[in-house]
Amino acid sequence: MQHDHPLTLQHVLTRMRTMNGHEEVVTLTEAEPERLTYAELGERVDRLCHALTALGVKPGDRVATFSWNTQRHLELYLAAPCMGAVLHTLNIRLFPEQLQYIVEHADDRLMFLDPSLREVWEAAGAKVDRIVELGDEYEQLLAEQPGDGFDYPQLDDRAAAGLCYTSGTTGNPKGVLYSHRSNVLHAMGQCLADGAGLRHGDRVLPIVPMFHANAWGFPYGAGLIGASLILPSRFVAPEPLAKAIESERVTIAAAVPTVWLDLLRYADENAADLSSLRSVPCGGAAVPESLMRAFEERHGVRIVQAWGMTETSPLASTSHAEDWETRTRQGRPLPLVEARIVDDEGNEVAWDGESTGELEVRGPWIAAAYYESDDPEKFDAGWLRTGDIASIDARGSIKLTDRSKDVIKSGGEWISSVELENALMAHPSIREAAVIARPDERWSERPLACVVVEDGAQLDQEELKRHLLELVAKWWVPDDYVAIAEVPKTSVGKFDKKVLRAQLAEGTLSPADTLSA
Repeated sequence: MQHDHPLTLQHVLTRMRTMNGHEEVVTLTEAEPERLTYAELGERVDRLCHALTALGVKPGDRVATFSWNTQRHLELYLAAPCMGAVLHTLNIRLFPEQLQYIVEHADDRLMFLDPSLREVWEAAGAKVDRIVELGDEYEQLLAEQPGDGFDYPQLDDRAAAGLCYTSGTTGNPKGVLYSHRSNVLHAMGQCLADGAGLRHGDRVLPIVPMFHANAWGFPYGAGLIGASLILPSRFVAPEPLAKAIESERVTIAAAVPTVWLDLLRYADENAADLSSLRSVPCGGAAVPESLMRAFEERHGVRIVQAWGMTETSPLASTSHAEDWETRTRQGRPLPLVEARIVDDEGNEVAWDGESTGELEVRGPWIAAAYYESDDPEKFDAGWLRTGDIASIDARGSIKLTDRSKDVIKSGGEWISSVELENALMAHPSIREAAVIARPDERWSERPLACVVVEDGAQLDQEELKRHLLELVAKWWVPDDYVAIAEVPKTSVGKFDKKVLRAQLAEGTLSPADTLSA
């Protein structure tokens, strides 16, 4: 019988300061990057735990952050949960009313604020009892604390370690509590070859924000396995990212597809050196095959399709296959994650790669409920209802065909907006594409394609229709196309189709025969 050793983030911190102490955290700045070894970071985390105690933080209290991906933010990632509090990362891009709701719902009393975001915070109008600026005030707070370590309490590994809210695309944002155990197991899943493939000595660039599902868990995964972290702070435009990848010899970088679309354009135009990249886990939305091919063929960079949600901590599946048909799927669930497809009556659907239904998942890092909120329709006897329409093949590979709210029903048959968008973005003159349903008297709904045309390009509807006929069924091809300046994005960089649907209802989306930037 083995000892039931608690799986807490204290283990991650211990490994960072000892056997991984020579690895480093690098934070981009306007001048030279700031550098600190993990061993030095551990001493600062001790001081921060003393400071949080002096500020009255008790076990279970929420410690909020409003910050970019930085070293100081990483220190809070470790200190708050390891002393028994709950790290609550606030999304800096939420609407004011959403931010106010979240702060009140989570009962945040203490918040650590990046100085560059003070105006954003004040404009939101949310209130907390105490704010500490992550600058001189923060450094003074640490300097006042003893430097002889911290007496970390023994923690229950099922106790809350982190709190992250969904982006609130429908209704109020929902809070997801991450336990110590779920965070540690998720980090181990990341380090699997069939996960994100983190390994000792890697140099990891989480472009995905630390307020978005714990930066997809990369801070904890990197700390656990001994990979250095390159944190971009607010410098997330293509040029500083490309230069950081080159100068810091980044081996793994993670971001949503829209970031990689912009970075691809920059790399093509500026001959950026991305040769150090071994793997690019990409998720948050379906990754277009055209984007994956372009990076691999022109820059030797392999993009790995991944899938997850805030509710899944978030990594739930990855596709490391070699053939393109399988690589463009969302992949196989990670070990310990189970998946199934159910129809409208709740019956399980066969894993034949063709039959579709709603994807449901469960596992040790999958949420079982929302924080202080009842949503029985989201959880089904231990299974999380994802809202994604999908199929699963005989080898367990998941293919998302749409979000349940985005799928288009035309003449009684389903059309996948995701597949249409990927087909449109395979055209060299199309930068981005979003497809929404337009009411139709005969067919109930028909797809309307909203496209962003590359600068200087011009094309007509007939050319796009001919292009699509080579990739999708004839009856899927949209009847009309609208040229837009950009696809609206959510606070975490996903396509925000509800904005386009509202514009369609208002009559402000106008189809055109000729499309140009």
